[in-house]
Amino acid sequence: MAGLVAIFALSGPDTPRGPVDRQGPPGTGPLAIVSLGDSTMSGEAAGDYVEGTDGTNGNWCHRSRNAEVNETHVPGIIEKINLACSGAPSAQVALGDVNQWTEGSQAARLGALTKTKRVAAVVIAVGANDDPHFSQAVTGCFQAWFLSGSEPCNQKLRRDWQAKIDAMVPKVVNAVADAKKVLANVGYRPADYQLVLQSYAAPIGPGIPESVQNLSGCPFRTEDLEWVSGEGVRVLTDGLRTAATQVGARFLDLSRAGLGHEACSGGADASKEWFSRLQLQINDLSQLERASHALQESFHPNAAGHQQFGRCLTEFLGTADPAAACLAGTDGNLHAASSALPQAR
Repeated sequence: MAGLVAIFALSGPDTPRGPVDRQGPPGTGPLAIVSLGDSTMSGEAAGDYVEGTDGTNGNWCHRSRNAEVNETHVPGIIEKINLACSGAPSAQVALGDVNQWTEGSQAARLGALTKTKRVAAVVIAVGANDDPHFSQAVTGCFQAWFLSGSEPCNQKLRRDWQAKIDAMVPKVVNAVADAKKVLANVGYRPADYQLVLQSYAAPIGPGIPESVQNLSGCPFRTEDLEWVSGEGVRVLTDGLRTAATQVGARFLDLSRAGLGHEACSGGADASKEWFSRLQLQINDLSQLERASHALQESFHPNAAGHQQFGRCLTEFLGTADPAAACLAGTDGNLHAASSALPQAR
């Protein structure tokens, strides 16, 4: 992999390939990679949560030591810092007074880090908790399975899915722009660091055995599984790609990253799955303050998934490509393919 000068001097889609007059981030302190965003970045369902983020005093950010950013291995990076919070909307990533589970602006915290760290890369995953309410959409599909006689969830979702994605885009652009703003305010230029916006992987798919399409694993109708992993994630990805282009961020497409490793895809053997199945924390049901979060870890990337996403992100950060897609290679691992164009499913 190229050295630090090559990695961080070639930092974005608008940066020309060639030497620049600054080598890396300004300031003092160790080089750091920082992640911002929601549950897919915080590490929801990956376990081993950082103290204080597993319900303590109302903080349910669920930041995992197994989260994607902690699974990156970029030469020269000394510190890996996860500011993401489960359930965060774009407004909480952006500057402002919106809180998520007791925590304030992630962009503001990013800016504060520059006092003691040199931020070499910022990776952001956000948008699903804005107008699309992707987790709620998946929950609605579960309810459609449970309630016999109800219409498949995709019939309702597809009616205004594109409109919801369109409404999400400017909110994501604003959040990413605020991350850029706080760094610019302390002297960072675009060539000083890498800025990556990534999309979401489909946690479920149609290729699962009927034996686990129930409360023991993945209670969804097949046609709803097809819609979520197909049109649902594709349109969401296209919206995020648009946001990345508008705000001048690099784009990492994870829409096909979990193919063959979705929740329940292994049937009786879940060992090769990269996403959690339906998770009910029984012990939490006996505690009033935790009961409403007993299902929170369901259908999110697990520790194995984050390890693979971190591998792909590491490869992407070692290139100057403006966009890439995380796709499985012949070795079974994810790799950063230098194309983020949608492909036939």
